[in-house]
Amino acid sequence: MKNNVELLAPAGDLERLKWALLYGADAVYIGGKDFSLRANATNFSIEEIKVACDFAHKLNKKVYVTINMVFHNKDYEGLEEYIKKIYEASVDAVIVSDLGCINIIKNTCPNLEIHVSTQSSTMNYKSAKFYKDLGVKRIVLARECSKQEIKNIIDKTNIDTECFIHGAMCVGISGRCVLSNYMTNRDSNRGGCSQICRWDFDLYDENKKEIESDTKFTMCSKDLSMARYIPEMIDLGVKSFKIEGRMRSIYYIASVVNTYRKIIDEYLENKENYKFNENYEKILNRVANRENIPQFFHRKPDVKEQYYLGREEFSNQDFLGIVLDYDKKSKIATIEQRNYFKTNDAIEVFGPNTEVFKFKVTKIEDIDGNIIDTARHPKEILKIEIPKTVEKNDILRIPYLD
Repeated sequence: MKNNVELLAPAGDLERLKWALLYGADAVYIGGKDFSLRANATNFSIEEIKVACDFAHKLNKKVYVTINMVFHNKDYEGLEEYIKKIYEASVDAVIVSDLGCINIIKNTCPNLEIHVSTQSSTMNYKSAKFYKDLGVKRIVLARECSKQEIKNIIDKTNIDTECFIHGAMCVGISGRCVLSNYMTNRDSNRGGCSQICRWDFDLYDENKKEIESDTKFTMCSKDLSMARYIPEMIDLGVKSFKIEGRMRSIYYIASVVNTYRKIIDEYLENKENYKFNENYEKILNRVANRENIPQFFHRKPDVKEQYYLGREEFSNQDFLGIVLDYDKKSKIATIEQRNYFKTNDAIEVFGPNTEVFKFKVTKIEDIDGNIIDTARHPKEILKIEIPKTVEKNDILRIPYLD
């Protein structure tokens, strides 16, 4: 973590956690099997939380565990025991949304750091001060905060602030949506969101007559991307920059984390001469299947920030493979293939310690030494020549940059 600025990444399981940390995250947030949103994620057992903390701490990085569901009376059963277990697993903090959790945590494990979740929709300094007086270390601000609101909260409370910088938005105020519960009996505030806002709807007039249209009505937001505004946020005093997506792929996580790592570091290392690299925006736009915009930071979103008349989401086939090994003498890389490519294709490589470069595929060899002209079987182990040195866990993708 540089200059007390943290890059925080999501992790839906141990594999994603390791990729997030290897590709530049200073910390990860994860959910346990209980008391967490994202019920459809794999989530972590107590033993896996221990493994996660051991892995992160060896890298001098942190693990935060979410306890951010909305609690009903019966949900508090077993909470104290769970808090003790994750504390013994050496988690660095817990992220909570329910006020009742705060006293329970402080009475059970008083040294366990508490962060207030974005689910609490904190958008003003009085609420932030209230939480600070309760002993909360950090506030995860509502995604709907403007630049001025963020500044006021930091200036008037001096509490550590965490802001989302990339990922999906909610049509409700930071997750306070009842559409899923109403229409599918799946509670979005208890981990079961069925993403009603992304459904296609028929429209009817006041006489209940269907309105004819070539497109269906939707109400979902475009995704969030603060890539261009990271310097402004650092200068405001934001302490943690949070990426959304515990259920995203390792390719998405590695690409987004790696990109924001570079943006943060390049600004901190040379503030006076910093210039935003346009290529980073290209990368972030390619790895997502929805448009990315800055949302509420400078102004309230309008019709251009929403998908009202449909959208197209394409499955991303850019992820071509992972480097498993590299022989510097022969320049042969052993890879695990993920998507289709063939000889004479151009491929791009990037990694935590590998600057992006492009090469042409001259030969593909399968595990038995047979020459093949096409890689068409996901997770097949192959050998290809790569002219520059690469490292284990570097990623191969279709070329993004000119």
